[in-house]
Order: sequence, then structure tokens, then C-alpha cells
Amino acid sequence: MAEYDVHIIGGGLAGSEAAWQLAEAGFRVRLSEMRGANMPDGGDMTPAHQGDALAEMVCSNSFRSDDGDSNAVGLLHREMRTLGSIIMREADVHKVPAGSALAVDRDLFSGGVTRALESHPNIAIVRERVDTLPTAGLTIVATGPLTAASLADSIGAATGKDALAFFDAIAPIVYRDSIDMDVAWMASRWDKVGPIGDGKDYINCPMDKEQYHAFVQGLVDGDKTEFKEWESSTPYFEGCMPIEVMAERGPETLRFGPMKGVGLDNPRTGRWPYAVVQLRQDNALGTLWNMVGFQTKLKHAAQVELFRTIPGLEKAEFARLGGLHRNSFIRSPELLDAELRLKSAPHIRFAGQITGCEGYVESAAIGLIAARFAAAELAGRALPPPPPETALGALLGHITGGADAATYQPMNVNFGLFPPLAEDVRKKDRKLGYTQRAGASLAEWMKVADGVAA
Repeated sequence: MAEYDVHIIGGGLAGSEAAWQLAEAGFRVRLSEMRGANMPDGGDMTPAHQGDALAEMVCSNSFRSDDGDSNAVGLLHREMRTLGSIIMREADVHKVPAGSALAVDRDLFSGGVTRALESHPNIAIVRERVDTLPTAGLTIVATGPLTAASLADSIGAATGKDALAFFDAIAPIVYRDSIDMDVAWMASRWDKVGPIGDGKDYINCPMDKEQYHAFVQGLVDGDKTEFKEWESSTPYFEGCMPIEVMAERGPETLRFGPMKGVGLDNPRTGRWPYAVVQLRQDNALGTLWNMVGFQTKLKHAAQVELFRTIPGLEKAEFARLGGLHRNSFIRSPELLDAELRLKSAPHIRFAGQITGCEGYVESAAIGLIAARFAAAELAGRALPPPPPETALGALLGHITGGADAATYQPMNVNFGLFPPLAEDVRKKDRKLGYTQRAGASLAEWMKVADGVAA
């Protein structure tokens, strides 16, 4: 492609979604992705990625709840499907059983996104590392929380602000045939049946009281990754907290978090276990299983030793052990306008996790809306932001001004970001009230958006 209309930097979920939306609208896209560039200095890979496929899912294979009637992220799924999201399309094609959640075979998913973008006539994928922000031309920066140092410096120079940062942890993945199913059993919490599951979508490893407390002590005492001096003041993101950090908050914390046993009847006892470790299917073959909520900064040897004390995992073999990486994001409520443009350089938009949204779906959603703003600008028309009553609008509003810039931290979409419902709505009806109102608001906005695109 000799010329292009928009330059997108970063081929993660946000950049991939943005490229697809613009290309489908008839605009030409240059998508720059540093992974696969084979840079002589080796600076073409992040500390967390495993390969060079677009839209690679690093930390987990889950898009979380797919319940569009009573869950904010499920509502975001529904809105993105309505708007022709490539991320949601490929997630639906490559989903694996996960109860009411939407989880995917991560390799098939990223492969599907890559093939779709590679074959689109309006998209040119260029394997290159971009070290400085372009000085002209419509640009969407979607480099994610692991932005290369050189570009991060350029962003800092353009914004006049130091990037904020937080630590993100990834969970181990276990080979299915190394799990002792004479101890573990298959079940979803409350036997809830998901879209493609059967109510038995998770592997559950039970612990009694003594085993649980010994395990918690092992987490507290285990050998952990040491931080560099510059990392010592960086906060964790609450939604992806290392399990040993949760354990340090109190011995019972994990029993009310990722290790809660409620709703899981052990068929061998007929009772809920004192605590439980759950594993979620990670690939379509069912050969790899992710330890749910077990993000960790334990050193690898300590992980293997401690996790093999979990009943059912005594002989566990690990396809991947957990790890910790540093994520960066900008102070978006202060630096970006309502259309995600950098106030000091409005030809540049930001999208994805670098804006401070958190989660795969949220990242892709901000890529989607950034692309739609850019498409409207190219067409010489004005696109109003999605209404704040929608999941897209609520998330966008939080990023671009709803949050306090001074205390800004990464945020998943949640109903707390939505305008309140009428006071007479009963508490038990509020979630459905939010999603029904959102559906009506999105439909009205799309009438305007379709007019802008015409």
C-alpha cells in the first residue's frame, strides 16, 4: 500500500480492532507491529508475549462474563458484536467451554484475527518498531501496556507528563493429562450451564482447612521476584492481583476470592470444600488448563514446589508458569479529549490499555470507538460519543474525563461507571435495568452513527 489514511501503531487487540473498523469503512490502514520485525538490537518483543500473531492474549484466555443481561462486560460484548467487532467475531468462532464466561483457544483466536487482517485489501501490516510519534497524519497509538521504551519516551515528551504504571501478573497453565482426576472433579459454580458448556466446565481441586492454611503460608513465605529500584513504588492493578499479595492481606482472603468453595459440590463428599483451586480450559483441544486467579510473582521453582501441594496437582506439569510484568498507561482524563485525541497533538489518538482501561474486551472496545471517531473525521463529519448509558459510552467517559486524573488507575467496565437508574428501580432489577436502557440508547446512537458513515 503506497499510501494510507490512518497509521495504527500496535497490533494487539485494540490496534487490530481499530484496523478492522477503519478498513471495513473503506479507509486504508498501515498497521505497524514490532513483533516479528527482527530488529538487530532485539527490541522487537515484549517481556510477556510469546509470538508475533496479532491480537495475542497474554495473561488469560478469558473475556469474562458473556451475560449481556446482567453483567457490564457481557453488555460490552453485545454492543461490540452489534458494531461488527472482529475481536468478538473471532472469539465466538474459537470459544471453549467456560460456564457463563467467554473463553477462547488463544492460538486459534489470534490466528483468526491475523488472517482476517492480512487478507483485507485495505490493511497493510508492516513489521516494524516505531520509535517516535508521527508529527503529522491521522494516527492511533495502540501499543498497549508494554510500549517499547523509545516510543514511551516520545509519548512522555509529547504529553509533558510521566507515564503512570502498574504491575500485571500472568497465571500458570497446566497440562490436562497431569491432573489427578481421582481427586479433582469437573463442575461449574452452582452447576451453571454456559453457552457451549454443560455445567461442568472447570476442573476443581479441593482443599481442607489444614491444607488451605498451609498453602497460604507457603504463598507468604515463597521465594518471589525482586523488583528493581525504579519499580518499588509501582502499584498493582486490583483486578489482576498476584495471589501471594492477596494472601498477605489475611489468611482468609483467598477463601472469599479466587479460592472460594461456595457453589461447588464435591461429588466425593457431597459438600462444598473449605477452599478450591479452579482451572479453566485454555485451548480447543482441552489439553491446557489455566489456574484461575493464580497470577503470581513467585519464582518459577517456588511455583512448581508450592502448586504441586494442591490436591490433584501433585504431579502437575506446566506448559507455562506465572510471571510478572510492568504495564504503563497515560493519564488519559487529563491528556485526551472526548474523541481520544491527544490535546497537545490532535492528529494522534490513543486506544487500548495504554489509555488506562483494563481487560481484553475493554481494550478492543476503545480501539473500536477510536477507529470510528477517526473514520468520521476522515469523512468530514462529526460523530457524537456513544451515550453514557451504554457500556461503550460509560467506559469512554471514564477514560476521557469521568475519572479523577490525579488518582487515575486502570479500570474494567462496571455498572458503577453508568449514570444511575431511577430511584424507584428495585435493587434486584437494577442490572437488567442498566442493560435494557443501554440497548435502547445504543440503538438511538447507531441511527446517528449510520448517518455519519453514509
